[in-house]
Amino acid sequence: MIISAEPLIYGLIFIAVLVIVEGIYLTVFGKSISLNNRINRRLDMMEKGAAREQVLEQLRKEMGQHLKSRSIPLYSILAEKAQKANIAFTPPQLIILMGVLGAVAFVGLTFGTGASLPIRAAISVLMGIGGVFVWVNNKAKKRLGMIEEQLPDAVELMVRSLRVGHPFSAALTIVSNEVPDPLGTEMGIISDEAAYGRDVGEALKAMAERLDMQDMRFLAVAVTIQQTSGGNLAEILDGLAKVIRSRFKLFRRVSAITAEAKWSGMFLSIFPVGALVMINVIQPNYFDAVKETAYFIPAALIVAGFLVVNVFVMRSLVNIKV
Repeated sequence: MIISAEPLIYGLIFIAVLVIVEGIYLTVFGKSISLNNRINRRLDMMEKGAAREQVLEQLRKEMGQHLKSRSIPLYSILAEKAQKANIAFTPPQLIILMGVLGAVAFVGLTFGTGASLPIRAAISVLMGIGGVFVWVNNKAKKRLGMIEEQLPDAVELMVRSLRVGHPFSAALTIVSNEVPDPLGTEMGIISDEAAYGRDVGEALKAMAERLDMQDMRFLAVAVTIQQTSGGNLAEILDGLAKVIRSRFKLFRRVSAITAEAKWSGMFLSIFPVGALVMINVIQPNYFDAVKETAYFIPAALIVAGFLVVNVFVMRSLVNIKV
């Protein structure tokens, strides 16, 4: 009996699934959906001829569509992440995408492995669902990280606008026009909502809760307090910008300090699996002397259990709350 190198093929197929998801997303919505685009998506849509009301309606629909679909079976595990990532795909489209990716994975497993039909079907379903989940999760992390990085500069831009005499609504408009995505589009939505009569503090609070971002909650509370009790909003936001920037620097410092431990944990988790795959590729008969013994399967399960425990232990050690 020869242990094959099929795990390597499974990994390559899963990576291909992730690449296909990103390719479909950029093909359907164009480059403007990219998070690192200098012209934010709201302005790009308006430059292409869409009316302000249509753009606001489209963006608001994308903002709330995922949380409204949490009742769909299996989609609830994805809804919150998809909302934070602001995925433009609708929930039915994401579910269809899972099915398409599962079919692609099934074809790849059929031609690339010798697994039986039930195993190929089960792994294909897991790859289809897991590929979309990993992609959405990475999008959410990247988007929230960029918003946290952009927020201090955006608040300071508001402060400068207020100090030269602009009202807060005009300051929001300036931020929405000058700041790239993802924060530029978010502030543009708030600016448009305020222009059509929604309370600015309420809009900021809704945005903070949707993104689950503490710094944005600080901004919403500061604006709400100033609206109800008065005060110098420019000075309040100036102090808030300094606090947010200090918190961001602290987060980066903690991230730098724990980077070595994170990479060590990742290496310790991946290396045994990689070593097993390479051993079976280079010398398929390496385990022939021991794999027929009664202790081989229990020992393999114990090692797999230790690897899983190692992932959670290393993650808890570097998960420092600030």
